[in-house]
Amino acid sequence: MVYSRLVELSYHTKISQRRLKTMSDNIIQLNQELIHNELKDLVRNSVEETLNALLDHEAEQLVNAEKYERSSERKGYRSGHYNRNFQTTSGDVTLKIPQLKGVQFETTIIERYRRRECAVEEALIEMYLAGVSVRHVEDITEALRGTRVSPGTISNLNKKAYEHIETWRTRKLEGEYPYVYIDGVYLKRSWGGEIQNVSILVAIGVNQDGCCEIIGAAEGMKEDGESWEGFFIWLKERGIKIRLIVGDKCLGMLESIPEVYPDAKYQRCTVHFYRNIFSVTPRNKLKTVAMMLKAIHAQESKEAAREEAEQMAKKLQEMKLASAAKKVEDGIDETLTYMDFPTQHWSRIRTNNTIERLNREIKRRTRAIGAFPDEQSALMLVCARLRHVAGTQWGAKRYMNMD
Repeated sequence: MVYSRLVELSYHTKISQRRLKTMSDNIIQLNQELIHNELKDLVRNSVEETLNALLDHEAEQLVNAEKYERSSERKGYRSGHYNRNFQTTSGDVTLKIPQLKGVQFETTIIERYRRRECAVEEALIEMYLAGVSVRHVEDITEALRGTRVSPGTISNLNKKAYEHIETWRTRKLEGEYPYVYIDGVYLKRSWGGEIQNVSILVAIGVNQDGCCEIIGAAEGMKEDGESWEGFFIWLKERGIKIRLIVGDKCLGMLESIPEVYPDAKYQRCTVHFYRNIFSVTPRNKLKTVAMMLKAIHAQESKEAAREEAEQMAKKLQEMKLASAAKKVEDGIDETLTYMDFPTQHWSRIRTNNTIERLNREIKRRTRAIGAFPDEQSALMLVCARLRHVAGTQWGAKRYMNMD
């Protein structure tokens, strides 16, 4: 009984498989690549026909007569066409530019000498400024449009973009930025056949709405006192008022703050302070020292934090870590300035993490370039990346509640 049932099931299964095979043979198989190419050619041909029709229509209006029309009001005569390649988002098209006698042909559709559609130029600039290297831009354009854009073309387009970037970099800023994060980014430049460091000083401000805003980027050479003083003066001349400056300990910066912003306070980044302590601490004692440092900045008042720091210095002396104890005694006050401000802002203003994340984004973009030919090109590319980041959700997100 069981055997006969199995035979019956096997028979029905074979019939079902035959039916499925017959149905699959009747299904139309589509060549996706062929359809894609056909549609692409169709769109490109439609764009080409439309543009040429518009050019002919403009020629008719200028001549004031249609082709072969005899009219006393005619202002000129047609003299054939000349072809010109034009790059669009749908691909390369061939424009037939009318040639006229007796009247100059001027078109409002396509700018004179322009070889690319505005959308194509904007896309190339956006790709480059968003972090795509020149070589990848060339590969992308070749894959999408079948033609390769030369590096010189991208360079010329970027010169136009840099004009807008410079306007954004030097824009007038009004109002108070209670908290400002400052740091320098080191890049490489080629100078007289040698590779040297060039520093770009960057400032991020938290405005009165609680949103982060990139308020400054300038060349700083080697982050010396003169560079920092010039940077702060430049910020002040643009109308920026500051209450607290957060950054790493840099002697040039510390000397310049009281001279330019005498009412502003300085907060040393606690993360950099910890690293400075760890540099003179044995590896087997790092965990213990880290817990003691965190205990200092976990206090609810500056007085309690100072008492905790004094106890930590004594413990470090007992552990025979005199260098670490000295660094704690000398630098702890610079890391407690944030306690003079509202408690809900403490976690945001005691470190320089806000600008450190931005610096990593800059280095990621500039790593592919290697050495810049000069300081101006380095500054412009950094500002381009900063402007791109500022235009994303990063610039619109509320960083802290200022109410």
